[in-house]
Amino acid sequence: MTLQATFDRQVAAATQRTAQLSAFWKVFAVTLIAITVMSAGNLLDPIVRYDDYPALFAEPEGFWSKTLSEGRWLNYFWHLRGIVTPAWVNFAIYQAIWALFAAAIAVVSIPGNGRFWFACVLALTILVAPSALLIAPWFNTLTPGTVLLAVYAVLATRLSQRALRSMLPVFTLLSLMAYTTFPIVLLLICLVRTKQRSLVDLAGLVGLFGASFIVSLLAIYALNWQVHGVFSVVPDQFRSSSPAVDFSGVMDNFQLLIETLVNFGDTVSFHSSAVMWFHIGMFTTATVILARCAPLETLYLHAGLWIGIALVVVQVLKLGVTVPVRAYHFAWIAYAIVIVRACEELSRSPGIPGRLARNAVLLIAASYLLQVTIQFTKFRDWQVETRALAQDLATTPGPLYAIGYIINHPSAEKAGLQKPSALPGRIRQLTGRDVTMCVTTPEACSGLPQDLFNAPASSNPQIRIVQSEDDVVIVFPPLE
Repeated sequence: MTLQATFDRQVAAATQRTAQLSAFWKVFAVTLIAITVMSAGNLLDPIVRYDDYPALFAEPEGFWSKTLSEGRWLNYFWHLRGIVTPAWVNFAIYQAIWALFAAAIAVVSIPGNGRFWFACVLALTILVAPSALLIAPWFNTLTPGTVLLAVYAVLATRLSQRALRSMLPVFTLLSLMAYTTFPIVLLLICLVRTKQRSLVDLAGLVGLFGASFIVSLLAIYALNWQVHGVFSVVPDQFRSSSPAVDFSGVMDNFQLLIETLVNFGDTVSFHSSAVMWFHIGMFTTATVILARCAPLETLYLHAGLWIGIALVVVQVLKLGVTVPVRAYHFAWIAYAIVIVRACEELSRSPGIPGRLARNAVLLIAASYLLQVTIQFTKFRDWQVETRALAQDLATTPGPLYAIGYIINHPSAEKAGLQKPSALPGRIRQLTGRDVTMCVTTPEACSGLPQDLFNAPASSNPQIRIVQSEDDVVIVFPPLE
């Protein structure tokens, strides 16, 4: 009887894994199609941020400083690969990896063929996370870290709970070397993968994660100490950090924390206070509903969310730096799981509550799919304008210089360019030629005609190419 029961359990487990694998591939097909459609405006010529060009060109010296300032050693090793592939290939791969991750964590959270609709909606809701949209222009740098998340999520669909947790320390170390908040996503994967939940189990998992995170942080500190001579990470000067050395310093940074959290809520709501309050109401209501139906599951999900928020709070209060919205993957993922799981619980019995819940989560997924699709088209003007500029430069040999208000140029501002150095990377990507930026190295431009520095303002400034003896000057007139 015992052997028969063991055999039956093994058969049931194998059947469940097969069904889960089938559901996973179906959900992945949906997310892959969705991300291809919403990325279409940025797919063939993707935007690349100024500090992502070293990863595109596989030049580790351009990323070296971030090993000290952010401890991102995995990304640095990625820069050493010595293989350069086109930006559109890299972006397509990166988006496919994100779609794979979204499908895997959705199937882990809502397993089984009978729950396919909910798994698809959850995957789509995670797919369109505003943080994922904001961080996508750094796709060349973040590919290895995103691969780690996707691999761990896929493993969660195949491995036992114990085997998955045994790999958490290694994945935590590697993901922390890729991006600061990626380990929290790993914790969320472990939390939703747990089926036999209890307070003791939750405490053990949180303890395992905490120990893994601390050891990983110490490993990065030790590596920085060996290489840079500093047992720490030192924020870049442009971050204008104000580290707290005592309690008064912590209180001084409290206003910065409030601004950081408010900015997160405003940005993920696409700067609509009504949408922000809608999300707050959805999350609160979903938490209450899920707590009634599955209290331990609710506790597990909130544990992952608030551990992540706590790590952000510590970083802001201790280091005195803002945490960008693109770092909050974990918060949106937890939010999505809570609202879709609550929707599923309400839908177990026919009636208006379940129908309203399904409509609400579908509205969020569909509206954010539309919003993200629109956002990806905002880079197009800058891409088109710089491609035309590159074509004109092909017929004008000579050293290249750039003068003017590059960041304030209409297409550059629309694309959200952060620094003038985005132009040299873009021109090099398109032509292979280097550009000297007069705004950052004025001494190199001292021999250029002064009238080029005083271009008249215009309500519709157009980029001009001026031949000055043997030099070629790209002029960005100021906006009127």
